[in-house]
Amino acid sequence: MKSFKNIFIAAILSLIIYSCSKEVVSDHLKYQALNPSKIDSGAGNWKTILLTKPDEFAVATPLAISSADYKLELLEIKSWQEDISKHEQAIMDYWSAGVVLRWNEIMRELVAKYNLPPYQNSDGTYPIPNAGNPLAYPFFPFANPPYAARAYAYLSTAQYDALVAAYHYKALYKRPRPSVNDPSIKLLIPATKDFAYPCEEAVAAGASAAILTLMFPGEQDFIQEKLTECKNYRIIAGANTRSEVEAGEDLGKTVASKFIGRARTDRAGKAVGTPTDWANLVASAVNRGETPWISQESPARPPMLPLFGKTMGFLLDTTEVVQGRPAPPPSTNSDAFKKELEEVLFYSQNPTRERMKIVHFWSDGVATYTPPGHWNAIACDDFVSLNFSEVRWARNLALLNMSMFDAAICCWDAKYFYFNPRPSQMHPDCKTLTGLPNFPAFTSGHSTFSGAAATILAHINPNQASEYENMAKEASISRLYGALHYRSDIEVGMTMGNAIGQKAIDRARIDGAE
Repeated sequence: MKSFKNIFIAAILSLIIYSCSKEVVSDHLKYQALNPSKIDSGAGNWKTILLTKPDEFAVATPLAISSADYKLELLEIKSWQEDISKHEQAIMDYWSAGVVLRWNEIMRELVAKYNLPPYQNSDGTYPIPNAGNPLAYPFFPFANPPYAARAYAYLSTAQYDALVAAYHYKALYKRPRPSVNDPSIKLLIPATKDFAYPCEEAVAAGASAAILTLMFPGEQDFIQEKLTECKNYRIIAGANTRSEVEAGEDLGKTVASKFIGRARTDRAGKAVGTPTDWANLVASAVNRGETPWISQESPARPPMLPLFGKTMGFLLDTTEVVQGRPAPPPSTNSDAFKKELEEVLFYSQNPTRERMKIVHFWSDGVATYTPPGHWNAIACDDFVSLNFSEVRWARNLALLNMSMFDAAICCWDAKYFYFNPRPSQMHPDCKTLTGLPNFPAFTSGHSTFSGAAATILAHINPNQASEYENMAKEASISRLYGALHYRSDIEVGMTMGNAIGQKAIDRARIDGAE
């Protein structure tokens, strides 16, 4: 046990060291600068998510281009461009790939860093991360799959509403870009021919930084560093003046404050539950004549977020979650259950190279982006080649992440309503081929996330619909191959995920972007 603890602590330290790096780090520096094929100049009229209207928050009239202050801002751009360092060029190369894309990557990196379950106390109990003291061990948050799905959703939806507002004001004020007002200014990146005020990239950055700070309060210095980079890159590149960037940042943060207010009251903070809640879940299963799920860790770890099913999502309300709850899985006393357990046992005892490849590719366990993050990575890689505008990037990721957030809520509602045991609990020879999650079996989270993601992505990018469907099926079956789930878990999870993805499609069809 001590050796495991040492490995665990070493993993945490390595992630802390990584996060302190001041270099611009990305696996995707190969991305070219964003050059949208469509400007989406009418995006200021698209349907928002939380904002009552695009101009709910005012943006002041920009400086007159004839003013002395504006001319000083043009001089600042020229000063930057006189001597661009290698570091500044790297910043431009990084951020010019797309601000919505890069903040999504940053969120994924932070999720992976914090996706580490706390180690046990000396008395055999487990500590719980505390948002009030995020730098104390265990670090806040433990970015498990439901937490991650929620974080991705708040990031994307805040970016989207903020950018819709930005496009409204860009069309209102019609401020030309600096290089139009002063032809001696070099435009060092592709820039759309629409308007510059407020800076849409700074709007997305302001919203992103505010949401990330809420979700990862121990990372404020790192987030601020990235925000500063993002703002400066627009000025260095000659795409925006200082006041255009600052107006954008302020608008983004103001819009994000509305999402932060919602996040503080969406009931996710109560999802951990209490020992009384945990005992009631066991009692409920026993009273139904079923074998209740129990933690397979030693000592037993409290169940992961048993009340997350009561969290307020974006696409379904709590009543719809309960009404859409799937029918119960086969009784643990039934022949149907025994048949499903035998199938899991077969895969546990007869692994093949191909099945193990699938298991590990989709495992998304400790210190990874989690399953929702995996689908964000898939989507982002595909979206790059489609040359979306920043606002369309945000809209499409918002649809994806609202789907997976609501999928997490519906899945966790079913998991803790039925409290179904894992196969390894029911048969001593049923060994998992990857890590064992610390929560009940029915339904499969991977299947529910994947069904929702594949459904909405097929709508956004229909040319790859069959690929998304096949990936979702593979992600789902990986949990049976890995001996973590019964067939009913993955099949019902996929069906439930597909239905949630359809809810996102319904919204997409009326949001004005199609």
